[in-house]
Amino acid sequence: MTGVTGTNGADDAGTQDASTSPQVPSSTAPSARDRSTTTPDQPTSGPSGATSATAPTAVDVAPRVDLVKHDRPAGQTEQALLRRLFSDRFLALGVTAQDRLWGWLGPLLVAVVAGIARFVNLGNPSTLVFDETYYVKGAYTLLNLGYEADWPDEPNPAFEAGNQDGYLPAADYVVHPPVGKWMIALGLRLGGSENPWAWRLAPAVVGVIAVFLLARTARRLFGSTTFGIVAGGIMAVDGVAIVHSRTGLLDVFLMFWVLVAFALLVKDREWFRRRLAERSAALIDSGRGVGRDGPVVGIRWWRLAAAVALGLACGTKWSGLYFVAVFCLLSVAWDATARRSVGARQWHIGSVLLDGVPAAASMLPTVLVTYLLSWSAWFANPRSYDRQWFVSHPGSYPDWVPDVMVGWGEALRSFWQYHEKMLAFHTGLDNPHTYMANPWGWLLQLRPTSFYWRKTENFDGGCGAEACARAITSVGNPLVWWLATAAILVALYAVVLRRDWRAVAVLSGIVAGWVPWLFFPDRTIFTFYTIAFAPWMYLTLTYALVLVWEQVADDPRLRRRALRVMGALLGLILVVSIFFYPVWTAMDIPYDFWRAHMWLRSWI
Repeated sequence: MTGVTGTNGADDAGTQDASTSPQVPSSTAPSARDRSTTTPDQPTSGPSGATSATAPTAVDVAPRVDLVKHDRPAGQTEQALLRRLFSDRFLALGVTAQDRLWGWLGPLLVAVVAGIARFVNLGNPSTLVFDETYYVKGAYTLLNLGYEADWPDEPNPAFEAGNQDGYLPAADYVVHPPVGKWMIALGLRLGGSENPWAWRLAPAVVGVIAVFLLARTARRLFGSTTFGIVAGGIMAVDGVAIVHSRTGLLDVFLMFWVLVAFALLVKDREWFRRRLAERSAALIDSGRGVGRDGPVVGIRWWRLAAAVALGLACGTKWSGLYFVAVFCLLSVAWDATARRSVGARQWHIGSVLLDGVPAAASMLPTVLVTYLLSWSAWFANPRSYDRQWFVSHPGSYPDWVPDVMVGWGEALRSFWQYHEKMLAFHTGLDNPHTYMANPWGWLLQLRPTSFYWRKTENFDGGCGAEACARAITSVGNPLVWWLATAAILVALYAVVLRRDWRAVAVLSGIVAGWVPWLFFPDRTIFTFYTIAFAPWMYLTLTYALVLVWEQVADDPRLRRRALRVMGALLGLILVVSIFFYPVWTAMDIPYDFWRAHMWLRSWI
């Protein structure tokens, strides 16, 4: 079977020769050597904004044209280049008023659904849940002291009762950067630290924003408003996203910032290609051609913004570094394929010199500076943990060095030493834990983490049964995660055999968020870390649905059948999420009903 490229640009599907020049109209008749190989038709827009595709047939490509000026209408060369760099359906996004409306209204509606699932009864339970004992109390002292203070033994009952000033004067030894805790602190300031819902306000807000952002990004990724809404809808109702959005942990903020970075890079991809088409067309129309490397496109503000988001991700948890590496490589690879498509003779060299080197020179320092700025309170407060380490370990400086430089040098030495301690903690963490889980089982949710568990008997609970249970189990919707795991195989197939850029994009977050943990099987790690790459699991599942639609969309009978099957599947996902919602939100339910949710023994 001949496959449909289904990409936002034929270059990423690998159907064009690397040296092929842009197909622009020409009055010159093609010779035999100017004929190219066959290539599939580009997908087109389906009804109601859904992704569709033309039948996968082989057609002759327009004759290759020398990169010299020909008499052609103004703008026609640029349009031809845009058709090489984007799919027809991507270029059609937002053309109609209906699509523009649903491009914003659809993501907004699934965000409203997400808000209901996250904000309703957000203060339940009214006690600190799981690692909230570290992060909420740390955020409280950050807010009030400017540093994270230590606490006496068993401080939680007093903190939960509203007596929240029982912290000690000494700084606490913490092993995660401060960005996530500052975000929790913002929720405490807005909602009042005495209110349990305020402990979780910031996670809930970013959880809802993430749903909206994923829907908008998926729309751009797949060239389809409908499938963008599907991706956002899956995230809105999945348990991993819901539990983390209702709990004051750091991982939801890591997920948020890396998703922001990804969305900005997808936007940068579009901006770069449009600018590349514009400047390449000007060169072609002038008779000079695009040359060896292709044109310079200017400052990449979207990519710089992505670097800031990645710096904030690293300022939340160090595992954000994996996303820095993967996303930087991904962005430069997108640039390389774009230069190949516009006809740069040595596009691989041009992508390194004009894109790769500037990307490294701008993104990496931006990430580093953002990370350092996230520690501003630590530098500013002399009572911060290890801030005065240099006093007992003074350095040696030449007499000519100004005192202010000596002060900053000593501060940086203390900062470096503190980071060495943090690194030693993370690399040596192997204490056994009831819910530690091998990363090979994370995707299938084989050992989810129990955040909260209470059982009452003798009709003492509020469920009306003899035995009641309240639980917060960070288990994803089984249907979503099991199908998304299978969809990873589909995406890998599309990468290897079809070279579909969308498959690379949806897998990128999984590579960054999951694969590195496979190399630390003996470390104390947990399945709830999956929240960091959960958006890419939702994207991968959606991508598999997109591929199915592209294969059947030209056949009315198969299209109707596919719509029914997809609708039934999405409806079933919603039903399963409704069924599991009580064990994601600590609702008081009969114990036997809780047991009915434990589909695997390893979930208990």
